[in-house]
Amino acid sequence: MFTTKPEAGEKITKLGGGDAKTPFTERPATYASKSPGPSASKMVPSIIGDDLTIRGNVTSKGEIQVDGEIEGDIRCGSLLLGDKSKVTGGVAAEDVVVRGHVVGSIRGLRITLQAQSHVEGDIFHQSLAIEQGAYFEGKSRRSDNPLEEVKAPGGNGSANFGSHSASSPSVLSPVAAE
Repeated sequence: MFTTKPEAGEKITKLGGGDAKTPFTERPATYASKSPGPSASKMVPSIIGDDLTIRGNVTSKGEIQVDGEIEGDIRCGSLLLGDKSKVTGGVAAEDVVVRGHVVGSIRGLRITLQAQSHVEGDIFHQSLAIEQGAYFEGKSRRSDNPLEEVKAPGGNGSANFGSHSASSPSVLSPVAAE
């Protein structure tokens, strides 16, 4: 292709009239217009495989796909809980699609419980879709901003959501009432 190296000051002529644009001479406009970091919607999802169990909280700015088990809270931009997934803890994401098992509260703008899903806990949402065959035990509450309630008012950094638990009312025994 090249036979000699051009000397300093020597004019170089390009094939194709000099206006040829190649991937090596100019970056495409799509790259130039993007910010330095990848956007959350274009990122590859983080996948938690079906052979993985996590005990602790999971946080991401992007998308998470869970096929394994998580014992803790999940907070991310978008969440897909696969058929074999099991989550024990609170979930908070803009988009949540549940195919697996969740024991805990779910907070999101758009939540979908697909036919094979099993949810035990309260759901706070802007939009909720429940397919026929889905199991849901808990309260559903529409909110204009369901994710805002997740932020802790004390500022200690802890999330204000967690596992769904039922409490029994206090009952005094006849002996204790004296």
